[in-house]
Amino acid sequence: METSSRRQPTLDEVAARAGVSRAAASRVINNVPHVSAAKRAAVEEAVRELGYVPNNTARALASRRTGTVVLAVSSDEPGLFADPFFAEVTVGVSSFLEQTDLELVLLLANTARGKERLRRLLSSHRADGVMLMALRGDDPLGRLAEQTELPVVFGGLPMAGTPRWYVDPDNRGGGRLAAEHLVGRGRRRIAMITGQPDLQAAVARAQGFREALTLAGLSPAGVEAGHFTQTGGEAAMERLLAEQPDLDAVFAASDGMALGAMRALRRHGRRVPEDVAVVGFDDLAGALYSDPPLTTVHQPVRALGHEMARSLVAAVEGEDPNPLILPTRLVVRESAP
Repeated sequence: METSSRRQPTLDEVAARAGVSRAAASRVINNVPHVSAAKRAAVEEAVRELGYVPNNTARALASRRTGTVVLAVSSDEPGLFADPFFAEVTVGVSSFLEQTDLELVLLLANTARGKERLRRLLSSHRADGVMLMALRGDDPLGRLAEQTELPVVFGGLPMAGTPRWYVDPDNRGGGRLAAEHLVGRGRRRIAMITGQPDLQAAVARAQGFREALTLAGLSPAGVEAGHFTQTGGEAAMERLLAEQPDLDAVFAASDGMALGAMRALRRHGRRVPEDVAVVGFDDLAGALYSDPPLTTVHQPVRALGHEMARSLVAAVEGEDPNPLILPTRLVVRESAP
């Protein structure tokens, strides 16, 4: 009689007895991977000692997982996945998911059809979670993310609001590093080539750049948009040279734009770095092999993808991962020694 009326132990009590988090205890009980052998053994022992009986409803929910996660990119660039940045992010995502049983689906959601495909996928729960990249302004993908019950991790902050889970480079700090370096090298007529004005990364890099110039008592010699492409950077440099022919430095908010800027400078007979110092942002492979090699702000692009996937897997398994800002650093090469 006493035994039948005895209160059943809870999952929290199992976790406390095992010395692990509630999420870790749940993963062991539901036979979900990504748990260390030591934690698994501790939870199993606590279950035996306490006589814990798993909740069948919770186990049924866990068993309905699809085994698939989505990397959705909102961009209208035709050569998106040939872009070294997105290629590195994808490699980072894949490298983490290789440690799991989850499959990765890449979805280019830049068209109305692509967005509708993602909406159907989210509403039908045909994935366990989603990573979103390159959201601009009032992007409908952001609203879809708010409406779904699935875990969503943002790669980079959106323009409006702060999502629950995100991974972002320190774009603002990186912009400051670029400006501080050029000022420290004695440059005083420093221009900037920005990315798209409706991308938070572009806004933050420009903000950091302006802050550092203001602290040095300077104003930008000129600001032009290059839209994160080489051709855009080249065209922006042409406009800057027409408006400010005596500029002595330029910060381009991506390596691609910096390479385009150097092409325009060569065409006008400007030597880099003797006449015009150039700093980029990314530190992708092309920066090392440009002519001259590019001084640039390093952002850990592959780590961005890796940490997005890590956060998503944690959220899928019932944890509440902390948002993460990845550090940036300056890599000095011959374009602005």
